[in-house]
Amino acid sequence: MHAMYPGILALLLCSVGQADTLLVGPDQEITRISEAARRAKDGDLVLVAAGIYRGDVAVWHQKALTIKSVGGTAVLVADGQDAEGKAIWVIRHGRFEIQGFEFTGARVPSGNGAGIRFEGGQLTLSDCSFHDNQMGLLTSNAEDAELRIRDSRFADAPRQEGSLPHLLYVGRIARFELTGSRFENGYRGHLVKSRARSTELRYNWIVDGPEGQASYEVDLPNGGEAVLVGNVIAQSAQSENRALVAYGAEGLAWASNQLFVVHNTLVNQGKAPASFVRLWPEKHAAEYRPTVLTRNNLVLGVGHPLE
Repeated sequence: MHAMYPGILALLLCSVGQADTLLVGPDQEITRISEAARRAKDGDLVLVAAGIYRGDVAVWHQKALTIKSVGGTAVLVADGQDAEGKAIWVIRHGRFEIQGFEFTGARVPSGNGAGIRFEGGQLTLSDCSFHDNQMGLLTSNAEDAELRIRDSRFADAPRQEGSLPHLLYVGRIARFELTGSRFENGYRGHLVKSRARSTELRYNWIVDGPEGQASYEVDLPNGGEAVLVGNVIAQSAQSENRALVAYGAEGLAWASNQLFVVHNTLVNQGKAPASFVRLWPEKHAAEYRPTVLTRNNLVLGVGHPLE
């Protein structure tokens, strides 16, 4: 039996050795993030030195990968470039953890240029910033995908006529969790939009601000199971769509539909009355009618707490 141990140990060491750390930066062998995306293997760790990376767009296709900025924030400026006509980064069908990056300036002809396009798998995002993108982060409709975002910032939708930029647009995925993040300064689109089967928003600052012109602050157009706890949600006086939290505006697409809005602060900063939580029962089939619970919310400004 003891003779087997060296062989087992060798296999374990070989397995560990398959994961590498790739260093990216001006003083490293790999100077461009796009090169790291091509070279990285499943399970690797990619460390990107703080600094400004212009036009360095990438498609990440690994099955599992961790990507972190070190020494500060790595700022990714689209600078007229895009990956596959979609985004600064395209994240595809793997298990990814991304920490410490700033994404800015994404533009594509379709109007959906995103800081990140998430196309499936599992993505955990932390300490990141998205600003001045046509879409901050945009997901595909992958009904087994999961997205988790914490401690991040989405801001400054571009003022482009004919466009509808959302700071965060989550498609028909399985699960979306947003925690401790900040949203501000939208334009015509929504600050947070989710079509996910399950959406959880906890302890976020979703405040359009005095210069913001967003539509809804939170849009859940297809219903699903939604929990909003401990958020500050405020609509600008300049908004043309007088609802803060919208649920089921396009009909209910999921079999289970629940909306819990508890311990939030909801603020209408305009003079016109607003719907703080807005439902569309005429669009909801009887068999899919949602369970709705609103409790212990602080409501400030003129309007209707639940309509």
